Amino acid sequence: MRLSLVLPLAVACGAAASGARMSPRGPAEVSEVQPPPSYNSWPMVQTVGGKAVCAYSRGSAHTIGEGRRGVYARTSSDGGRTWGPEVCVVNDPSLGEVTIGKGLDSSGAMLLWVRRWGRKQGHDLYRTVDGISFERISSPSFSPMPMQVTDAFSVPGVGLMSLWFAGNYRKEENGHHWGTLTSADGGRTWRQNTVGADLAKKDWPTEQSAVHIGGGRILAVARSEGGGKPQFQLTSTDGGATWQCRRTNIADVLESTPSLVYDPATGLVSNYYYQRGAKLLKRRVADANAIFGRPMEWPEPEVLAEGGEKRAYDAGNVNAVSMGDRHLLALYSGTESDCAVFAVSVPAPKRGGARAAATGDR
Repeated sequence: MRLSLVLPLAVACGAAASGARMSPRGPAEVSEVQPPPSYNSWPMVQTVGGKAVCAYSRGSAHTIGEGRRGVYARTSSDGGRTWGPEVCVVNDPSLGEVTIGKGLDSSGAMLLWVRRWGRKQGHDLYRTVDGISFERISSPSFSPMPMQVTDAFSVPGVGLMSLWFAGNYRKEENGHHWGTLTSADGGRTWRQNTVGADLAKKDWPTEQSAVHIGGGRILAVARSEGGGKPQFQLTSTDGGATWQCRRTNIADVLESTPSLVYDPATGLVSNYYYQRGAKLLKRRVADANAIFGRPMEWPEPEVLAEGGEKRAYDAGNVNAVSMGDRHLLALYSGTESDCAVFAVSVPAPKRGGARAAATGDR
C-alpha cells in the first residue's frame, strides 16, 4: 500500500485550540506535531533512517469506530523540533483505524500496529523505511481477539514480541485476558500466547509497555483499569514463556498508557506516563536490575511538561523512543473535538545524579 500526501505543512511548537496545549518544564522541549481541529490522538513515535516518525489517529471525536477515523504520519529530521508534511497511512471510509503500537524489525525498518474497528475488525501491521511510504505486511487472525496490540520489541532467541490485552472496560468480573504475540519472520506471521485468562477487571493489566533487559529477562509496566489504581509490573525471566504480575507503587496516573525506554549502556529504565486530571507528564527512572524484582520501589517522579486540556480523558497515552542522548515522547492534549498531538524531547537520564540512590547507585 502506498501513501498519498495529505497536508504539505511543516508544524512547529505553537499555540493551539483551547485546552490543546503542552508546556515544558526544566530541560524538556515541546513541539506540536498535529494541531486541531478534530480529535488527533493515540500517537506512536519511532526513529528510522535517521528521522523520527510520529504516527497518529484522527477522527471527529473521541470514538474509535467512525469511518472518518484514519491513521496519518509526519517525520522530523531535527530531533522532533519541527515536523514535515502529513501523509495518510490508511483511511478506509468503512472502518475506524487507530494506531496502537510501533517497533523495529531486524533490518531497522519501522513497524506500526493499526487496529481496525467496524465491519472488518482486526489488526494490521505496516512497515516503513522512511516514514513516508507504508506497506501492510500482515493481517493476522487472533483468538481471543485483542482489544489492542502494543509495541513490538526484540527478544533474543524468540524474535519480535508484542503484548496484547482483550476484554470489556465496562465489565467488572472475569472475561479479561492478556498475553504475548511472537514472530520469527519479521512480523509477517504471529503466534499468540495467552498468559492471563478470565481475569476480573481489577486484575487486568492493559496497554502494556515492555523492554528486554538481557538474559531473557523482560520488564513491562501496564495500565490498570477502574480509577486511580497503581500500575502493574510484569516480569519474565525466560524470554516471555512465563510471567509474574505485581502491583507497583505508581498510583499518580489515571488510566493512561505508560511507556518504557531502556538504555543498555547505563542500565537505567525510564517509565514515562501522563497523570490525567493533574495534566502532568512524568518520568520515573530506576536501575533495571534493581527494580526488576522490586515493583514497589520505583523512585519519585519528575515532571517534564504540563498539559492544558479541560477533560481528563482527552489527553495522555505517552509513547516514547530513544534518540541518541535524548528520549522523544509523543502524547496528545485537548478536548473530545479539538485535540493536538505533541512531541516532547528530554535528555536521557544519567547515573550519578540527584536520584542516584533511587536508581541503584548505592
